[in-house]
Amino acid sequence: MEYIGLYPLFYFPQIGSAWLMGITGSIHIMASHTSVGAALLFAFLAHKAYKEDRPELYDYMKKYGMFLIIFSYVIGSITGPGIWYTATAASPRGISALIHNFVWVWATEWVFFIVEVIGVFTLIYTIGKIDRKTHLKLTYMFALASVSTLFLIIGIISFMMWPGTEAWYQTGSASDAFFGINTFPHMFLRIGFMIVMSAIIGFIISSSLKEKELRIELTRKLAVIGMIGGLTVMMSFLWYIQTLPQSAWDLFHDVLWASDGMTRIIVVSVIALYLLLAFVLPRSINTVLAVVMMLVIGIIGVWPGEKMRESMRKPYVAGRYIYSNQLIARDVPGKHVKSEMALVAEKGLLQLDPFIPDHLRTITPENQLEAGKLIAKIACSNCHSLEKGAKFRPLPDRFPEMDADTIETILTDVVAAGVRSYIPPIKLPADETKALAAWLATQNK
Repeated sequence: MEYIGLYPLFYFPQIGSAWLMGITGSIHIMASHTSVGAALLFAFLAHKAYKEDRPELYDYMKKYGMFLIIFSYVIGSITGPGIWYTATAASPRGISALIHNFVWVWATEWVFFIVEVIGVFTLIYTIGKIDRKTHLKLTYMFALASVSTLFLIIGIISFMMWPGTEAWYQTGSASDAFFGINTFPHMFLRIGFMIVMSAIIGFIISSSLKEKELRIELTRKLAVIGMIGGLTVMMSFLWYIQTLPQSAWDLFHDVLWASDGMTRIIVVSVIALYLLLAFVLPRSINTVLAVVMMLVIGIIGVWPGEKMRESMRKPYVAGRYIYSNQLIARDVPGKHVKSEMALVAEKGLLQLDPFIPDHLRTITPENQLEAGKLIAKIACSNCHSLEKGAKFRPLPDRFPEMDADTIETILTDVVAAGVRSYIPPIKLPADETKALAAWLATQNK
């Protein structure tokens, strides 16, 4: 029997497999982005402390650094492997594609990350124990290592949206995959947000200072730094959306912005007003407010933003050749990869997936609904939850009160025909399409 290289199926009820990865990733982003932003902030503060002979700034850096170790390098180090675990379970072929393309890039990133981890401990615990010029050099090294990890990871993540160049499909070269039109706007977008996060976290530390004048000065400086970061985010975002592939633009413009655009505007406005308040009335920023605002920005800022970015990749999960449901959508001669679409259309998922139970390989009237549910899990669950009324994109809710014949027509004439550019246009044999439609019809009543 002929099989394709699919992996065992992972599905998390009510949420869906991909969104479990997204939730873990959002927590990680809060921690990791604060780390890079703080590294740039430390370089600024250390330079100022050295040039102006201001030892009180070192005290602030030490307090900030102790918070950073717990927040970024403990929480971040836990959730980082969590992303690997959930991503490998949800999108094994996507992770495989990234590793096969960027294994040495990732190895290099880990070298910089080790330097970064050693650097943050060295910076904090050598304050006042080594000469300031040497400490300043260590601070610069820490900032350089942090930005380098960002740059390398962004190149990899950007490939998930859009390969570096069309040449990559023929060459398979890591450089062609890495340096795409999407990479640098994405990088500056992230850097801007990291700078904002360094200021938001910085308010927590500055608000706890006993010296009133220093507290006011640092709060105002952080507000200005945050505003610069926010402006960088907005300018880079306008650049970023100009580099999206057509399917990503369609999804962003027609669906995501229509449903979430006002939330994005509110989030930006709240952050801007918060930074303005910190600059005009620095005494009003107390520890409780600073912590609450950090959580608010994380919940209504980071998670919806990451959800939007992840969604815009659809229907692909990596390189615009692997669909989000793990099927290979096109030939990639440079990697000796061949499309599986014609084979799936001819033989169907139940015949080609090596992990299908034997009693479901042939659809019968007795097992049609069970087979339909399994097809939904294989083909749809990476983007949709399968329970009616579930939290994230419930698939049955897309077919409200429709009978099986109507759903079958939609699956054939809309989904398989590729009418929606952000839905994988997978053609299935007639019996599998009927089974999927029959199961969906039983779920939406």
